[in-house]
Amino acid sequence: QVQLVESGGGLVPPGGSLRLSCVTSGFTLDNYAIGWFRQAPGKEREAVSCLDITGGDTFVADSVKDRFTISRDVAKTTVFLDMSNLKPEDTAVYYCAAKLHSISPSIWATCHATNRPGGGDYWGRGTQVTVSS
Repeated sequence: QVQLVESGGGLVPPGGSLRLSCVTSGFTLDNYAIGWFRQAPGKEREAVSCLDITGGDTFVADSVKDRFTISRDVAKTTVFLDMSNLKPEDTAVYYCAAKLHSISPSIWATCHATNRPGGGDYWGRGTQVTVSS
């Protein structure tokens, strides 16, 4: 079956770094967008960053620009989120999700479509990131 499994979360002090991993299985990432989404208690789920597997275009939320970087492995089975200069407001459960994508619409549009209720084709169960001193 299709699986997306996140890992790499944990407790980190402000200013620290983490690498999250999303290992996929059961489907081929070609023609998909895949991304990271987060939800903190009392807040709406937020699209953090998405990657067009085929074209390479990315979306990065303004709140994490210049701090977070999305990437994938050559085998196109694992997607990473490298997070640096972490802030307490980054504390959330981070989810990996995938959605079928084409050159149109934009990666921005597909990323946000994924974040809509029922919008993602596949979702992982999440990994907790806690930024605290």
